[in-house]
Amino acid sequence: MTDTSRLRSGPALLLGAVPRLITRARRNPPPQNVTLTVLLSVSALLLLGGLVVNEAVFSPSTQVIPLLVGGLLLGRHALRRLLLFVALSLVWALLALGLRDARPGGMVAVAVTGLIAHEFARSRDETGLGGLRGDTVLVELRSRLELQGALPPLARPWRAETVLRPAGGGPFAGDFLVSACAAEGHRLDLALVDVSGKGVEAGSRALLLSGALGGLLGALPPSEFLPAANRYLYAQDWDEGFATAVHLTLDLRTGAYAVASAGHPPPAQHDAGSGRWSLVETGGPALGLVPEVTYPVERGVLRPGDALVLYTDGLVEIPGRDLAVGIDKLLGAAEHLVARGFEGGAEVLVDRVARLANDDRGLVLLWRER
Repeated sequence: MTDTSRLRSGPALLLGAVPRLITRARRNPPPQNVTLTVLLSVSALLLLGGLVVNEAVFSPSTQVIPLLVGGLLLGRHALRRLLLFVALSLVWALLALGLRDARPGGMVAVAVTGLIAHEFARSRDETGLGGLRGDTVLVELRSRLELQGALPPLARPWRAETVLRPAGGGPFAGDFLVSACAAEGHRLDLALVDVSGKGVEAGSRALLLSGALGGLLGALPPSEFLPAANRYLYAQDWDEGFATAVHLTLDLRTGAYAVASAGHPPPAQHDAGSGRWSLVETGGPALGLVPEVTYPVERGVLRPGDALVLYTDGLVEIPGRDLAVGIDKLLGAAEHLVARGFEGGAEVLVDRVARLANDDRGLVLLWRER
């Protein structure tokens, strides 16, 4: 290997090591002063490399490396020190090189990287979480919502599937599911909830609300669940302090069920005897709007071959059109499930009805095998 190729491989090796260092820092974030010292040293070495070794290999534009890492690991005040050091280093390098490496594109890249890094650090400081801890908290939030959305295992002949998709393919959603088996495993209680808003704000409210509702579910008589959830949400006094919900109680021995709705679109039931889908009309105001509400309950029975679909309005809401149009589209897609079987049907319904919808979508498909 020639001297030039060795020199050119230096920045490449450094860049290759950056992802591994960041991964280790994510798992065990180092102290801010240690991180700042290391990044200042890297910046100084890059500067000296350009002045002493080869200015074409270690050009001033390589300062984007410590800036990028600093934007991920440092707080705002520590990053400002790094930015000041890099700025002074660039001025010194350009003067020492006689402005021979004053490439406008490279300087603009360093400046833009510094601004982006500072914005990352400022945003994390506002959450009170330094380094990558803020990102880790958000990942844990999403994982907890996904874990809480899992239905308890059901013994045959009962089967169930759930789909929860955030708006625009993002990582966080305001739709969530809570469920529990009560009465020694003979009763299934579940609630599909749609919290107002989107993105991280809706996801954080969904996490708080899912924990509270998960504690209420199964601990109260079915008729008291939605009123208790309404009182809890009303007491939170959030700016966007409302949510819609549908609550289902199913006797796993007889197939008898009771369903109540708080501002939620009506569930759909498939009757294997007639081969038709019909809506289970329920009514009641959304959670959190008024302090005391009574929610009417509709009852029915799921016989062998029957199915029930619960869903949020993001699945059937079409801008500028009546909600009934979206519900008809859902029922039309559900008709195709009867011939193919309900296995994997939850994903099929969401893909056919609202694959690219700009809203959170939640769906539960529950059926009783013959």
